[in-house]
Amino acid sequence: MNYFAIFTQIFTVTGPVFAMVLLGYVLRRINLINQSFIETSSSLVFKGTMPTMFFLAIWQADLVQAVVPELIVGVTMGTFLAFGLSWWWAFKTVDLVNRGVFIQGAFRGNCGVVSLALVASYFGAYGLAVGGVLAGFTIILFNTLAVFILAFYSSNYSFSLNQFVREFTTNPLIISVMLGIAASLVELVLPQWIVTSADYFARITLPLALICVGGTLSLQTLKQSGKAAFHSSLIKVMIAPILSCLIAWFLGVQHDELIILWMFLSSPTAVASFAMALASGSDGQLAANIIALTTVISMITITLGVFVLRAL
Repeated sequence: MNYFAIFTQIFTVTGPVFAMVLLGYVLRRINLINQSFIETSSSLVFKGTMPTMFFLAIWQADLVQAVVPELIVGVTMGTFLAFGLSWWWAFKTVDLVNRGVFIQGAFRGNCGVVSLALVASYFGAYGLAVGGVLAGFTIILFNTLAVFILAFYSSNYSFSLNQFVREFTTNPLIISVMLGIAASLVELVLPQWIVTSADYFARITLPLALICVGGTLSLQTLKQSGKAAFHSSLIKVMIAPILSCLIAWFLGVQHDELIILWMFLSSPTAVASFAMALASGSDGQLAANIIALTTVISMITITLGVFVLRAL
């Protein structure tokens, strides 16, 4: 087996994804983009281009292929494993006020951007459809667990069922997934010019989103990372994904599905975790440190993980 050829093939997929992240970092440093650009672009991606991409991918896909139960179970299992492991570790080593941020950083992955970009690049239209369904599912799962754990350790942040339901029912990404599934089931037919125009709009999603992720990185943040950020990052991008994929393999998940599972579970911590930490009155600096560390480390671990899975 030519391991170099396997690694080269894998890097042609992961390399461009992380190159866009690094490009975002460079563009921010040389002032070609600024915080205003990042906020506006992130809003456009979240409310416009990404919902369009999800809708098209799921509408045009075979739902039997797009909805993969073992992957949904695997992502759920892996998320709860990271949640439980990080809570146990936080209880032993992390100050009470920082435990919620520590735990959130260890399970809340950037699945809607990094994982989706990797799966779409590696598996094409099939990956985009499967990834769209999984990304929509993780939005529900991550937000539920994040609100719970941050409220549990915060004195000025409480869980509101009405607010949660309102945010869930008005989330553009979840709405687009539901509409895509409905359109596929009723075999909706749209004029080709609308489909082509929507496709043009959707294609800017992943490059723009990855550049925004890179634009939020800070070397100063990396330098300030302490043991808590490092331990949370290791759980997020290495320990929990490895254990989860081993369990999934033992339970019968193999081949492409196992690679997709790894790409989702080993993704860096979502940028949204920073805003959630601030909203709960928790340590925003720790949240930022975890985001930066996991983004840098995952550039290596995701590539090596896919390489090992392919080699085996």
